[in-house]
Amino acid sequence: MSRFALTALAVIAIGFASTTGIAAPPGYFDLVPGVTLMTGESWSDGAKNYRLYGVQSCLRSTRYTNSAGELADCGDASLAMFAAYIKDTKPVCAPVIVLGELTYVMCYSSVGGQQLDLGTLLVSSGFAFAALDKDGLPYSANYAVAEQTAREEKRGLWQFSDVQHPAIALAIEANKPAGNSQQ
Repeated sequence: MSRFALTALAVIAIGFASTTGIAAPPGYFDLVPGVTLMTGESWSDGAKNYRLYGVQSCLRSTRYTNSAGELADCGDASLAMFAAYIKDTKPVCAPVIVLGELTYVMCYSSVGGQQLDLGTLLVSSGFAFAALDKDGLPYSANYAVAEQTAREEKRGLWQFSDVQHPAIALAIEANKPAGNSQQ
């Protein structure tokens, strides 16, 4: 077999292996069902805590009015979508930065034979948001664009008029006078 044919065969084999989910590449790890989900963008495997870098899910106990006219928990909706993406797309993650006991990661998911960024999937579906820094700027411009598109197209939680961006809720809480916060 020629060197060209061997190289072509190796490239095809590597491409096939990466799309079938056989094993995570070196430096990456599989995000598998069975981890403990803490929010719609964070989880624990029992030894470490992880969070998707640049992604903010709805906060638990923040409410929105669903299409049946009932109040629903926005954080639960984000968490349920995150769980579904983990189950259905078998994400593979890589550490980006470790701050204390929290490891921020970037993950990709396999969808229709393509590898897509999990954060983009969550944000563009309207079940998560672009996380903002202390100056109100997004950590990821790509996530900010995906969020704006989801909002304009009323995807996911954006279809409900009373959904509040978590950054707004966090800012309101942070600006309350000391001793006046509700837990």
